[in-house]
Amino acid sequence: MISRAPAPPLARAARAALCLLPAALLLTAGCATREQSSDGFLGLITPYRIDIVQGTAVTKEQAALVKLGMTRSQVRDLLGSPMLTDMFHNDRWDYVFTIRRPGTAAQRRSIVAHFEGDSLKQIDLPEALPSENEFVAALVPLRGAPTTRSLELSEEQRKGLPAPKKVDAAAAAAPLGAVRSYPPLERPQ
Repeated sequence: MISRAPAPPLARAARAALCLLPAALLLTAGCATREQSSDGFLGLITPYRIDIVQGTAVTKEQAALVKLGMTRSQVRDLLGSPMLTDMFHNDRWDYVFTIRRPGTAAQRRSIVAHFEGDSLKQIDLPEALPSENEFVAALVPLRGAPTTRSLELSEEQRKGLPAPKKVDAAAAAAPLGAVRSYPPLERPQ
């Protein structure tokens, strides 16, 4: 029978800490706030989040073209297909638009078109309907200011360019590659 010497106290403490570490991590995993959990795991790993776009985006310019008395097909041509049509409320079309993108504020707008027969009787528009430019600007992530790039070279950059090679006029006029002569397409008469 072989007997082992007892482990030193420091080694026993290290083994106990290694056994309790996973349990401690599991217990403290739920202590993060919503803001911390949305940033990723310990602020190091950020998961990919997709853009969620639902419905039909209606802008101020589109809504200005809609007039009372228009037919259903005319309204559909201007605003697009409604997101919600209810068989119990056949005279009501709901245009709902929502978008959630990482780095931008969530957007939600609702437009309701009421019909009487085939003609538009009333349209309920939100007060803060964006223009096309405002809508596109709202889609740009808020992570940082956009950087503008210059499309022209400065005088210093132009001076740093190599001088253009001089080309002989006769050589420039000469055709490149093989010169072929083809027979005429029509028979001579």
